[in-house]
Amino acid sequence: MRIRNTRKLEEEQIELQMTPMIDIVFQLLVFFVMTFKVVAQEGDFNIKMPLASESTGIPEDQPLPPMRLVLRSDDEGNLAGISLNDQPFTNFREVNEYVRSLIGDSSGPNGDAFRDSAEIEIDSDYLLKYSNVIAAVTAVTGYVDQNDKVVKLVEKIKFAPPKPAPAQQAQ
Repeated sequence: MRIRNTRKLEEEQIELQMTPMIDIVFQLLVFFVMTFKVVAQEGDFNIKMPLASESTGIPEDQPLPPMRLVLRSDDEGNLAGISLNDQPFTNFREVNEYVRSLIGDSSGPNGDAFRDSAEIEIDSDYLLKYSNVIAAVTAVTGYVDQNDKVVKLVEKIKFAPPKPAPAQQAQ
């Protein structure tokens, strides 16, 4: 009967080299991270489609044309004139009432359509005091009703490009 030599088996045991394996795994990880491209999903559009209607006419893109609010000042920066769409007004309360008559106070479907498409461009003189511009923005954006609820009128407000100061105009 032959006895096995157990020493040889212990000496011939194979050791796994972990360092090169870890290096390769990290290289692959870096490769895939650097070459990964995020692509937007195809066909994922945020579109508001109109409801089906019986009319066959082409719907208007913008039911209410853009309005232009012109604020003029005197030499001291006080408010000298107000006009909305070339119609003169004496104070901002009248401007608010006019905008309310254009857009409407109803919360029905037509009122919401006008509110969503309503846009006002404010053109003010260079010397006009800031408080007058804020009063104009307040007059066209909405009002507080009898129940202390804020009713919005126009949310899209833009300002005309600034004009040069009066001293720069003379040069």
